[in-house]
Amino acid sequence: ECVSGCVCPEGLFDDGKGGCVEEKDCPCIHNNQWYSPGQKITVDCNTCTCQKGVWSCTEDVCYGTCMIYGSGHYITFDGKFYDFDGSCEYVATQDFCGDKNSGGSFSIITENVPCGTTGVTCSKAIKMFLGKTELKLENKDYKEIQRDIGDDVHYWNRTVGLYLVIEASNGVMLIWDKKTTVFIKLTPDYKGKVCGLCGNFDGKSNNDFTTRSGLQETNALKFGNSWKQSSMCPDVTQEIKPCDVKPHRKSWAEKECSIIRSEVFKICHSKVDPIPFYEACVHDACSCDSGGDCECFCSAVAAYAQECTKAQACVFWRTPDICPIFCDYYN
Repeated sequence: ECVSGCVCPEGLFDDGKGGCVEEKDCPCIHNNQWYSPGQKITVDCNTCTCQKGVWSCTEDVCYGTCMIYGSGHYITFDGKFYDFDGSCEYVATQDFCGDKNSGGSFSIITENVPCGTTGVTCSKAIKMFLGKTELKLENKDYKEIQRDIGDDVHYWNRTVGLYLVIEASNGVMLIWDKKTTVFIKLTPDYKGKVCGLCGNFDGKSNNDFTTRSGLQETNALKFGNSWKQSSMCPDVTQEIKPCDVKPHRKSWAEKECSIIRSEVFKICHSKVDPIPFYEACVHDACSCDSGGDCECFCSAVAAYAQECTKAQACVFWRTPDICPIFCDYYN
């Protein structure tokens, strides 16, 4: 039977924009944007080319990145976003996993302390064990301690903008903003071979909550508690909601953090979901009530901006009024 409407002539295809094209000229779509045939985009460390309406991508295995920032926010190597507020030292990631005799070359420990009076915690110091070298990053500086046991693992350090970068010969990189944000990058060789609060880096986020004893957990608190370094620290038993504890700060926090959902970051919204970052920002802005209000807020927005940059949406969000950085001082 006949159906009314517009169709393309035989052999041609609808290009999604009201025109008809040959198959070789079909456009591709990514993050709500249209791309012409032959155009390339970068996704993580791979390049994708638009061919006949579909993306054809290189299949390189990419570095994994885990991010710990603000008051207890974690994004694992496989992209799982969760909160955990424990006051203790915890294993962020290590390759000493599985049986007791298996060797490993590195371990990264985060020391979390309360920030503000609501009970949420921030990363105060990072310990990085590389063979027989121990590095302690604290108070905007780092120091090296040599131990008796272990292999020699060489490392280099450099400053990039606001960050201190430590790169080791075993494929581990640590990027620290000298405050509460730390990025851990691993080469693809470690895929599925690490454990800790940053997950197992096997490409699947649904099994990231693997406890120290190797069990799968669904509860972030039980998972987080299993990775504490000292049995003397109390377990975390409840999730803290700082905006409920300090309701008078809530509207201020929501107003400040709304920049993440505003026009300023518009080009990034389709590439990186702003909602979890906005919620984390409100959480941090409510909780930092003993000085450093702005620092907590700025770190939270910077975390979203960093993810946007990774997704190739560079946003100039800092202004003389919002989280200014005095570049002359850093250069």
